[in-house]
Amino acid sequence: METEVFIRSDRLFLRPAWPEDLQELETLIAHDSAACNLASTCWPCAHDDALRFVTHEQAHALPQFVITVPGADGALIVGCVGLARRDDDVELYYWIAREQRGRGYAREAVKAVVELAWSLGHARIVANHFVDSPASGRVLHGAGFRRTGRVAERYSAVHKRVFPAREYVLAPAGSGGFDDEMNGLAANEDQKCAA
Repeated sequence: METEVFIRSDRLFLRPAWPEDLQELETLIAHDSAACNLASTCWPCAHDDALRFVTHEQAHALPQFVITVPGADGALIVGCVGLARRDDDVELYYWIAREQRGRGYAREAVKAVVELAWSLGHARIVANHFVDSPASGRVLHGAGFRRTGRVAERYSAVHKRVFPAREYVLAPAGSGGFDDEMNGLAANEDQKCAA
């Protein structure tokens, strides 16, 4: 049996999803059509997806978490965040419940999982968001991700068709994992300073 991983950040507690979370997750999904508007298929969009999410055994290098906010009455689930394999890449995904958005939970959770990803030995992380969700791009940018300049077609349950999604990437400083313009500019500045 794998060891479960937990993360405590300033305001959040990230933990694996458990079977007893099923009803709460289904309630969150039912009240937020944007839950299924993610460019990643890792977040549950229906009962069967939610059941798999809370009962599957996690791969150690690809943890998935529910995001909770601890309080006097327990820990409220406000979303999810995790890592998944997409082709040859490690992909980060996250979702925050509609009524909890705008509080910085997404950025805090994403940063915490990125730090864990580096400690697990991942050299590069990709993330995507549909082009009609600019707030997701702001979260990724605020957590250090940069646009790659690529737009991929991903299936959207909300649009019920393939829909364009922007690709972002994050790599540890100096690793050369970026391929966007900003990284090239930073590299040129570093070379000028070294000369």
